[in-house]
Amino acid sequence: MKKLIALLLALTLTTALGACGAKESGSTQTPADTGTTETTDNGAAESTDTGENTELQTVKVAATPVPHAEILNACVDLMAEKGYQLEITEYNDYIIPNTAVEEGEEDANFFQHTPYLEEFNEANGTHLVSVASIHYEPMGIYPGKSDSIDAVPDGGTVAVPNDVTNEARALQLLAAQGLIEVDPNAGLNATPKDITSNPKNLQFSELEAAMLPNTVEEFDLNVINSNFAMAAGLNPATDALASEGADSEGAQTYANVLVVKEGNEDNEAIKALIECLTSDEVRAFIEETYGGAVVPVF
Repeated sequence: MKKLIALLLALTLTTALGACGAKESGSTQTPADTGTTETTDNGAAESTDTGENTELQTVKVAATPVPHAEILNACVDLMAEKGYQLEITEYNDYIIPNTAVEEGEEDANFFQHTPYLEEFNEANGTHLVSVASIHYEPMGIYPGKSDSIDAVPDGGTVAVPNDVTNEARALQLLAAQGLIEVDPNAGLNATPKDITSNPKNLQFSELEAAMLPNTVEEFDLNVINSNFAMAAGLNPATDALASEGADSEGAQTYANVLVVKEGNEDNEAIKALIECLTSDEVRAFIEETYGGAVVPVF
């Protein structure tokens, strides 16, 4: 009897140990697993997943709402085809989109032209670079108290952007309409102090660019960037009394650019975004959507 009991205990212990060994050497798969995993020669795991659960790499881009965020939205599906999820954050100012890229919170931004970018870098010690020119937005002169350029009275008031490059651009546009003359040596740094002739004794108010559409009724004339004009419901093609021509210095100098932090120019995700922004599909979107208020330069 003792021998029989010993034999039964030995068989039970052997069975238990065998069960534990089978559990440790096996593999588990959750219901969510749709692919398999193979081991390469160097021991690394290599996925042979079917692709159904492949995650897109996120690319974060800061932009002003109109037209920049709208143009970027036209790239969402194109970027997905390249394996990227385009995440667009809208801002209503010209400062945070740059500091966000400098600090790594955003991968890129799309809202500014090169002269503004260069002035921002110099003033703030940032390290931002342009990687592609996408479009330009003709700056326009919009009516306020006066419904035409000729109707502006002596001593009339004009609102212009208060940042250096856009103010110079506004003054050039006013000069092109014969309202003032500006010292040519002032170039892209021109301010009202550089006006050499002002027959109507115009008075200038320098305001933050984003605020200009909200104060049009307070001034005789208002010189507004097209992105802010469109965001406020103004149509640069029909509402502006005068706009920069395609051959103007403004059109050639103030193309809006895609910007990244220095050192990220060759990032594959950024290269993919440039391909999308300069594609035939995006060109068609710009031309059909904005009717000349936004002009592609690629």
